[in-house]
Amino acid sequence: MSHPEGFRPLTGLSPFNTLVGPLYERRDAAGVSLGYALLAEGEKLAGNFFTVHLAIDYASPARLGDWIESAVEIQQAGSRLAFANCYLVAGGRRIVRASAIFARAGKGE
Repeated sequence: MSHPEGFRPLTGLSPFNTLVGPLYERRDAAGVSLGYALLAEGEKLAGNFFTVHLAIDYASPARLGDWIESAVEIQQAGSRLAFANCYLVAGGRRIVRASAIFARAGKGE
């Protein structure tokens, strides 16, 4: 499948995301996918995060061959926790709403 202009393959994927990929990113005001949006924030949010809560609501199915984009908002990122929300959009339709809480890994974790 070809991807729209401005997107590039996302590298350094977790084992899970490698299985569901390929994944692409476009770093701009719209951001990147839910967990990777924290990494895209760079030094401001440096460190390793792990998911402590993930809620997903499926509103509509994607169709075979759909290009699916994520629209991510980092609601708040503190020294220990980060809160993010995301919509997955296919063909202009919001098909998934997700909300996640990530914790920053401490030393020895």
